[in-house]
Amino acid sequence: MKALIFNGALERNPNATAYKIAEYLQRILSIEGVDTQVFHVADSGIPLFDYSLKKTPQSVEIMNHAFRSVDMQIWLSPLYHGGMTGVMKNCLDWLEFSVKMPQPYLTGQRIGLVCWADGVQAMQGINAMDAVAKSLRAWTLPYAVPVQKIELFDEQREIAEKYQDRFGLLTQLLVHGPRKLTHINE
Repeated sequence: MKALIFNGALERNPNATAYKIAEYLQRILSIEGVDTQVFHVADSGIPLFDYSLKKTPQSVEIMNHAFRSVDMQIWLSPLYHGGMTGVMKNCLDWLEFSVKMPQPYLTGQRIGLVCWADGVQAMQGINAMDAVAKSLRAWTLPYAVPVQKIELFDEQREIAEKYQDRFGLLTQLLVHGPRKLTHINE
């Protein structure tokens, strides 16, 4: 099995929230035997979406291949004005170049959603990502992880136990589906 973790944040600091969550999720998926890559939109070189281009930019071809060659994805985004980051949405818009392929967009892929906010509104970002994922013909998990950023880390800046449990459930659902859950804490 192959998975892609899509980091939609513009942060490039390895200690930033998005990197810490991506690293943690990658570790969990690795334990499950899932080959996982992380796609950092900040490092992707994806230009502004322009459907009128005669030639597809190379960064877009690489992105389309990365997104379409996996079995499952986890999307990560901070909450920006009630939704996902603009660069994340712009990147997803470039999947339009797969429209004439046998299985366009993200047809049939399972996607887990994670959004964090300083307050308690992270679910708004998840709802925005959910709408986009479904329009790209993906299957979003019925369980998502809205994060209140102040509660995400413990004193050592590691993922707090509360969110370890939530990310564990998200990855179990993503990899095994609902019938193989070992426990549900929520």
